[in-house]
Amino acid sequence: MVADWFAGEGDNFRLLGTRCSACACVFFPREDGFCRNPGCSGGDLDEVPLSRRGRVWSYTDSHYRPPAPYVSDPELTWRPYTLIAVELEAERMVVLGQSVPEVTVADLEVGMEVEVVPGVLNEDAETTWTTWYWRPVGVSA
Repeated sequence: MVADWFAGEGDNFRLLGTRCSACACVFFPREDGFCRNPGCSGGDLDEVPLSRRGRVWSYTDSHYRPPAPYVSDPELTWRPYTLIAVELEAERMVVLGQSVPEVTVADLEVGMEVEVVPGVLNEDAETTWTTWYWRPVGVSA
């Protein structure tokens, strides 16, 4: 999906953010140019792996095909998916992402623990577009 937003496989899969060395603010998506904290004079931005787990802050389902740059085949029937806003455990920031395909809004509740896992957004004969998914803890997919 986007280069340098995530890395690793299996239990080592992580979203990647950046942390300002001056104020310790953490950013996702990553920031490589400047500290986004308006009260900070700025410092070096270091890549940091983010928490694998968090709690559902909010969720909804998407019944429409998003516009570009979202990658999808217009020839295929659109399949709705579930979006989850997750408050990360350590960073206390909210990160939006899709749920694993088997999870619907009926399976979720605010406060439920979820974990980030790798996923496939789309693929064709030449390219596989990877992304991250949120999966309820204890659910195998």
